[in-house]
Amino acid sequence: MKSLMDPQVIARRRLQLGGGLLGRYVVREIAKPALFIAIILIIVFVSYLLARFLADVVDGLLPSRTIAFLVLLRTAIALEVLVPITLFLGVVMALGRLHSDSEMIAMSALGVSWVRIAQAVAMLAVVLAVGVAALSLVVRPWAYEKSYRLRAEAGAEVDLDRFKAGRFYAKQRGEHVVFAESGDTATGRLSGVFVHNEERGIRRVVFAESAYQRVDPVTGDRTLVMLNGRHYRISIGEGRDRIIGFEQMEMPLKNDEIVPEYRRKSALTTTLAQSREPMDLAELQWRLTTPLATVFLALLGIPLSRAVPRQGRYSRFAVAVLAYAAYYNVKIVAKVWVERGKVGPLPGLLWVDVLLALVVVLLLWRPWPQGRWGR
Repeated sequence: MKSLMDPQVIARRRLQLGGGLLGRYVVREIAKPALFIAIILIIVFVSYLLARFLADVVDGLLPSRTIAFLVLLRTAIALEVLVPITLFLGVVMALGRLHSDSEMIAMSALGVSWVRIAQAVAMLAVVLAVGVAALSLVVRPWAYEKSYRLRAEAGAEVDLDRFKAGRFYAKQRGEHVVFAESGDTATGRLSGVFVHNEERGIRRVVFAESAYQRVDPVTGDRTLVMLNGRHYRISIGEGRDRIIGFEQMEMPLKNDEIVPEYRRKSALTTTLAQSREPMDLAELQWRLTTPLATVFLALLGIPLSRAVPRQGRYSRFAVAVLAYAAYYNVKIVAKVWVERGKVGPLPGLLWVDVLLALVVVLLLWRPWPQGRWGR
């Protein structure tokens, strides 16, 4: 039995201690660019969402009060994609800097192999993959369900304050269609108002010179008050039509009842697991393989970061972006194939991540340019 004071034992323990410090150092170096990339991507994504939703608000399709919540929901959905790509690019940029600054050569000289680097990256990737799994399996359907409901409520709500003159507005099921030739935002008055309503075989068409909206301060119910016009009541198939002239006519603007509609993106993961529909299986496999992609992409960043000294810290960044774009597009194509029944549940989408894992293994075991580093 070797003594605790044996030089080989001491050297081994120092190497183990150094490995722990090295792991924390590598994780810290990866976290810096990954956090920066994540902030940039989130800012760009949120800006895109704001532009999109604000356009809907201007067109009267969304109330302004729902924008902030919709942006938060859509951002939460996007995180399952943003986290893997930020980790992947963070690995490429951090290790690329270590290569260009010759720190990898120094580590190799101290007896640290690339396996230690891969272990540190893998541990970080597994921790983040657990978070991505929660985002995919739980947060994704919840956020989609909330966003779909907000959209449905906006479509069912009739609010003349959001109307824009010169456009036709229909409620969720098309029961009411409202059109105004012009409007005065200061007074809330509409001119040249057309209202179409069809229910139980009776079609009602109303033309009015002007109209305004009255809101009950207690219940919040809205009523359309129309002035100086004609009311056409048409009984389809019966021939009992009537035309009524009026000086003032009131029409309650009732919101449609929201009927829950099945959509696979908002379906619970347990519900998808019990389904045999190809589109449900594609959605389920997308959620299940996202955490795997987080780990494999992070490990792919190790060989893609290889660079000779003085080549440039971020010389492989463009290659990494192209590699991720190729993976993501192949994954989308595979999802479409499963949805259309061209590919069965097996291999489903799994073959894309298996192929990614094989590429990672082949590139990791490829000879490294820094001599014994990686051998």
